[in-house]
Amino acid sequence: MDIGDLTLFVRIARLGSISAAARDLDITPAGASARLASFERRLGARLLHRTTRLATLTEDGHAFLPYAQNILDSAAAARAALGREQTAPSGTLRIAAPASFARMHIVPGLPDFMRRYPDLTLDMRLSDSIVDLVEGAFDVAVRYGSLRDSSFVARRIAPDRRVLVASPDYLQRRGHPGSPDDLDAHDCLVVGTLHAWTFKSPGGETLVKQVTPTLRINDGGAVRDAACAGLGIALMASWCAAEELRNGTLVPVLSDHPLVSTQTLLALYPSSRELAPKVRVFIDWLIARFGPEPYWDRGLPT
Repeated sequence: MDIGDLTLFVRIARLGSISAAARDLDITPAGASARLASFERRLGARLLHRTTRLATLTEDGHAFLPYAQNILDSAAAARAALGREQTAPSGTLRIAAPASFARMHIVPGLPDFMRRYPDLTLDMRLSDSIVDLVEGAFDVAVRYGSLRDSSFVARRIAPDRRVLVASPDYLQRRGHPGSPDDLDAHDCLVVGTLHAWTFKSPGGETLVKQVTPTLRINDGGAVRDAACAGLGIALMASWCAAEELRNGTLVPVLSDHPLVSTQTLLALYPSSRELAPKVRVFIDWLIARFGPEPYWDRGLPT
């Protein structure tokens, strides 16, 4: 199976256009179309529906795409094993990442990453939904959670510390809770389905408090903004609320009952694939950027 044909097919699938893929690969649209047709004839399957402007995957194309990407990744890893690409990863790196975290902590650092690796092109999908790495042919995903699927390799890139916060105005109006049970008398702001808040008492015991939200939003940044507006007490990831905690827009709540978090920030890639150089350098960059004590946690008020 010709690597060039696979590269053309994957590029068309990603860009949704034969003409766009042809420009990207520096060939003519007519040449790209003829080459794709020849490839499909040899496979005995139609991979793409074509119109005058768009190319979309057929059912066979959807099934074939992750395997095509896997072959391209393996070829890149094989070349790297010969030492030809270890210092200059190239190609397109497809990344899936949580929207709020990526906007706040990955995208601002990308100028540094892209200066280091100018031959890489990044294709990022930002979504707080869990995406299928294999079906979507992603090279790597950033997630916060715990690894449950052994078909993926996970590398820890940073801790995921949780904090309880409120605005000074809210606490002045409603008072400070003295224990997790006092939250029953407060307005609680919840991110998605995270209404079970786990605390550790001064004596070391663990308490799980089921809160009844007065406001539930499926976006951490929006919940942070609601807390800043004085709407209640919120459980937040420290990476989301660090700036507001430093400038005093938000203050810690129940500091003597710290939240317990079993989650961590992970970089995942399918275990069925060789670790391509482009994936390795991206994960190494994330680990170096965040580290065991991420910059957002340094000097936070307690």
